Amino acid sequence: MSKEKHGILLIAEMANVSIGTVDRALHGRGGIKESTRKRILQIAQQIGYSPNLAARALSVARASARIGVCMPKEIRFFYDQLWSGVLDEARRLEQLGIQFESSPVRTLGEGDEEAFKELVESGVQGIVLTAGSPRELTPLINEAEEKGLRVVCVSTDAPESRRSGIVCVEPHLNGCLAGELMGKFVAPGSEVAVVAGMLSTEDHRKKTDGFSERFLQYCPGGKIASVVEGREDEEESYQRTSELLRRFPTLKGIYVNTVNCLPVCRALGEQGFEGKVRLITTDLFVEMAPYFEKGIITASIYQHPYRQGQIAARLIADNLTNKVDIPPKVHLSPGVVMSTNLHLFREMRKVEAKAGEPAFAGRSAVQA
Repeated sequence: MSKEKHGILLIAEMANVSIGTVDRALHGRGGIKESTRKRILQIAQQIGYSPNLAARALSVARASARIGVCMPKEIRFFYDQLWSGVLDEARRLEQLGIQFESSPVRTLGEGDEEAFKELVESGVQGIVLTAGSPRELTPLINEAEEKGLRVVCVSTDAPESRRSGIVCVEPHLNGCLAGELMGKFVAPGSEVAVVAGMLSTEDHRKKTDGFSERFLQYCPGGKIASVVEGREDEEESYQRTSELLRRFPTLKGIYVNTVNCLPVCRALGEQGFEGKVRLITTDLFVEMAPYFEKGIITASIYQHPYRQGQIAARLIADNLTNKVDIPPKVHLSPGVVMSTNLHLFREMRKVEAKAGEPAFAGRSAVQA
């Protein structure tokens, strides 16, 4: 038996854990409680096993950094995935002594100024932010950055601010892709419409612009009949879509540039437009599957919400712990979801709840 194997076996015996758990602790992998990890590292150092590895891990574990997270809780179909990406990264970073503290808002653009101020006052060194009110948030972001507090926007941007970075699927490109698809799905001369979330946000406004530009390019004689705001409210989106269908009974397509597509599907079904109007949606969640199967949703533009959250959290953590520069822009490539590849996406799989407590501390622990 090798000396290394003997060391691992001894640590496992002393800590009353499995060899696999010892390996995960020594190499900084997830899947174990933080208290167990620290106990294993201390035992490893005590018996002189891989002293450089154990000492380095313990030294890193003593490091202290606090990162705030200010993102919406609703619409849960999208933001659950965004939070999940941040939360999984927070679990991974626990071993580095990095603490995540959340100050969530209910919906996009609702109370994010107050939540941002609260995090700044709490003394965090970095903030992951979904900028629902970019104009109002800009001076707050600038002030924070001047004090050395790094801000990374995720999903939607505050482009006039001096934030350190943005992680998103570039919204104009997102809209362009939807516009090209719609232009190829409907006949020349068709009228289509856009159901947006909030045009005051950078994300929804740029998606609308990109869609309009590219649709008119790919659909000769086509027309954007209307752009309506659902304001991320299910009932308002339903009512405005119903009114849209009454006003434009010959409508051939609708692009929903927010994840809030279920009320649009409901309006199409109740007014007898199923299969008559091409519907292109945004992102993906399991409740959308029946609408793909029925042909109500033709395609959806996927924005990788889990990866967005994960990357945003990692960028700030790397900056705080290793002084790695935060790139000004991280743009993920949008994907196209159709019934054929629907099953390949993580949102379509049942994910079992992860064991253990969330890595968020303080005001509100948000579980994925």
